[in-house]
Amino acid sequence: MVACREQRDHGRGVSDCVANAKARTVQKRTLKPALALGRGAAYIAVVIASLCSSAIAALRGAILVAALIGASRSPSSAADAKPVPRIAFFGFSLINTSLEPTTPDEERRLRLLDDLLRQKLDASGRFNIVPIQPEVEKEIAAGPEIRNCNGCERDYAKRVDADWAAWGTVQKVSNLILNINLYIEDAQTGQMEFVKSVDIRGNTDESWRHGLDYLIRHKLLGE
Repeated sequence: MVACREQRDHGRGVSDCVANAKARTVQKRTLKPALALGRGAAYIAVVIASLCSSAIAALRGAILVAALIGASRSPSSAADAKPVPRIAFFGFSLINTSLEPTTPDEERRLRLLDDLLRQKLDASGRFNIVPIQPEVEKEIAAGPEIRNCNGCERDYAKRVDADWAAWGTVQKVSNLILNINLYIEDAQTGQMEFVKSVDIRGNTDESWRHGLDYLIRHKLLGE
């Protein structure tokens, strides 16, 4: 306003001078909050960047520690891992103690169980079913039943380079009452690694399949 008074003393336009001064005052008042806001936003951005850098550094550190721990455990884990046993599976046979004769459907169901067991054990990754050469299969077919051959199953298993011998039976008490049995034996020692049975009701494809599936999942694999 002093400059405006000087202009008034020299006869210049005072009103214009006052208007310009007020405009400058308003401009300064407007700019101060904006500048303050800009400084605050910049400060917040710096803080966020710092926090992000710290979080990234912490994450990298955690990943490095986990990698070191995993590397230190890998040798012992590999040493502790057990080899997958190789199994020679000799199939299922029927023990018919009922008053009804054995039917073609029952013979077919035995082969159905054979295929199902091979599929389930291979898919589990915990067993390896080894193939049995045709000449060995002929010997097995010409000899006594595997379940009553006085240890011949171990000899056959060793001939096909298997660790264990496996076979199963289906006992038919009647068309309503049957049971499925599964045996797994160490081919070297003769020790039984697994012996379990499950009862089924009904003499159908579905009841046989369901019975073996239950036996494998809940008793052999422990699912």
